[in-house]
Amino acid sequence: MKYSDDGLQYHIGLKEGDVGEYVILPGDPKRCAKIAQYFENAKLIADRREFTTYTGFLNGVKVSVTSTGIGGPSAAIALEELVNVGAKYFIRVGTCGGMDTDVKSGDLVIATGAIRMEGTTKEYAPVEFPAVADYDMVTALINSAKKLNMPYHAGIVECKDSFYGQHSPEKMPVSYELLNKWDAWLKLGCLASEMESAALFVVGSYLRVKVGSVFLVVANQEREKLGLDNPVVHDTDSAIKTAVEAIKELIQHR
Repeated sequence: MKYSDDGLQYHIGLKEGDVGEYVILPGDPKRCAKIAQYFENAKLIADRREFTTYTGFLNGVKVSVTSTGIGGPSAAIALEELVNVGAKYFIRVGTCGGMDTDVKSGDLVIATGAIRMEGTTKEYAPVEFPAVADYDMVTALINSAKKLNMPYHAGIVECKDSFYGQHSPEKMPVSYELLNKWDAWLKLGCLASEMESAALFVVGSYLRVKVGSVFLVVANQEREKLGLDNPVVHDTDSAIKTAVEAIKELIQHR
């Protein structure tokens, strides 16, 4: 079901013309207003469930921000319905937990690909299909992080469905699997753990749209285990600024 009786997309409450081709995707609906402050003439367009949308302009081009809620299922819904109303370029902005010990609190992680340790993508693609960010989006995000002097890392992130499965794996009935796979991801150089990029990358591939992701590192549990410096950082402004600058670059070169 794509539309409700009033002609709007069923979940996000939007119709064609409500959003620009460029959309920033935070998880938290409350973060949308903060991101919209970087737009010109931003207006609240819709607010349904976990999906809040503002639309404004950057460099004279219509852009939007839509929240996705937590996890792959709602992120996939948001992406599907935003594409239905004309959006084509997406940057996920959020938070992550660092994994590699070089990834410190307050750093940015730009995902080049994601480990599909979640369930949503299994209903879109065989397990052999990779969850890969769009090259142009990754390039724009890296260029923006460099331009803004943001400390960043680019590489693979892990996506899961259970937040507490990551942070308290030993309590879970399948602790043997969670712990063993976590160790494998560390040995493979995985940078960070989060919950949405795998779904967004795979669904984006299927829908032929461009998707990238940039995250603020809140903290790093592997650094904590080793007794290394590991403050908790919550201000996502550096990730937001990087995404906004990346969209400006994409607009300039389109």
